[in-house]
Amino acid sequence: MWLRLLLQIYTMRVKMADERILKVPLVLVTCFIFMYLDCVMLVAVRSKAAFRETSRYILFAHMLFNDILSLVTSMFFYLFTILYLEIIQGFCTFLMLITATTFINEPLNLAVMSLERYVAVCFPLRHGELSTPQKTFYALVVIWVLGSASILIDILTVVFVQPSLFLLSGLCTREQLIKKSWQRDKEVAFSVLYFTLVAGVLLFTYVSITLEARSARTDRTSAQKAMRTVMLHAFQLCLSLMSFLYNLFQVLLSSLPLDVFVQLRFVNYVVVLLLPRCLSPLIYGLRDQSFRPVFMYHLTCGTRSVKPAGPSGLMTE
Repeated sequence: MWLRLLLQIYTMRVKMADERILKVPLVLVTCFIFMYLDCVMLVAVRSKAAFRETSRYILFAHMLFNDILSLVTSMFFYLFTILYLEIIQGFCTFLMLITATTFINEPLNLAVMSLERYVAVCFPLRHGELSTPQKTFYALVVIWVLGSASILIDILTVVFVQPSLFLLSGLCTREQLIKKSWQRDKEVAFSVLYFTLVAGVLLFTYVSITLEARSARTDRTSAQKAMRTVMLHAFQLCLSLMSFLYNLFQVLLSSLPLDVFVQLRFVNYVVVLLLPRCLSPLIYGLRDQSFRPVFMYHLTCGTRSVKPAGPSGLMTE
């Protein structure tokens, strides 16, 4: 009986090793492809002064930068987990700080982008005054402060409770920072607060723009475009919310047989955690008719022509 059990364990380990040979390159290639696309879009945004000086595209550039950081840290975490690598907890904590902050930054960035469209449609005469590059950068600072608040509380808790942890080696998990029972409740409260706030902002801006579009005092074409943009932000928020289901699915899958769990854990990571975060900025960039020609120009290394700029200095739509 013991011989049979040892044989089963050995077979399972060999099988898992073979699967890592296939899965790790697949994850790395996927991450690198989307990081490359994000970098190309970021270069495209920075290539034109009209984009660099427009709040909407400054926020889009921040979304891309945030997504690149998220992909890099997510890739590291996946490698550490699947290869069972032990690292210094100080470096692990730094990676968790970036990962947790960028995770919250994305929906907050969507909320600010929706507010910018709301101001553009409902207060067109004050849009130039309210949506300046300087005020947009102030908004980005607020986003990073709010996005890092929860994880910084956990890090400070460790500093006061067990400062020696940062010098130890071990597996890199968020559980290392959980030293008090109230931290789990705090994490849930912060997550619910952030996403409720973002959902409320998206609902408010969509309803306000819809009402404004039905009035005779605004450009209905611009208002309808803004409505579609806000709906796109809502769709992107749904993609972000999928990431919250990752841990839930992990718990549910853990009750399955080990070989089934190993297979479905990988599917859970790719479908629920990785792809939604990768697709969100790409969908937004391809949908934007002003940005898409510039993006395609840089993606094809200048072999594709770009439409001439319109009166506003952006690409004609």
